[in-house]
Amino acid sequence: MLKKITMMALCAVSAFAMHSAEININDADLEIAAKLDMGQFNQNVEPDTVFLGGKFFNADAKHSSDRNAKIDPYAEVNFLMQKEIGNSGMRFGLGVKLNYTKNYSTAPLGLEFRYTIPAPKLIPMHVSGEVYYAPSALAFSDADNFLEYRISYDVEIINNGAVTVGFRDLETNYDSAAGGDFTYNKSWFAGFKFSF
Repeated sequence: MLKKITMMALCAVSAFAMHSAEININDADLEIAAKLDMGQFNQNVEPDTVFLGGKFFNADAKHSSDRNAKIDPYAEVNFLMQKEIGNSGMRFGLGVKLNYTKNYSTAPLGLEFRYTIPAPKLIPMHVSGEVYYAPSALAFSDADNFLEYRISYDVEIINNGAVTVGFRDLETNYDSAAGGDFTYNKSWFAGFKFSF
């Protein structure tokens, strides 16, 4: 009996845990990201609090600081811990990333937030944002520092499926011998987010 109750409780808790997948595009760029909710794999981890993810970004020079530059693909692995603040609909998180593009690598630290707009009679809507920074101490290869910020607005038009629009800025600054400050991508985007 106790085993049956425990299994039912685990199933109920895992119903709130969500992995996510995202695809963002604009006229020249493609970004694909995924996050795994560690609460679905480990019963000692509270669902929707610890995430491990990855991202692949194929950017175009059109949205960089040098339109004639050869832009190599960007990849990252990320880790995020987040918590909801009371029942306010606001979640804050602390994260770390390991990112890489040719001759450039950093390990930025950052903050993330997500706010659920309190409009229960309408469709679910969220505003989210993040800021990540790596000073020289967390920069490797030819990197000098890294700064990324983004903000997005999501509308969940179907259950666990949302349309997103947002703005991102990735500054992959190199040391002076390797080319100096460089905006890897600064652009608006639109896409889909899926939870499962």
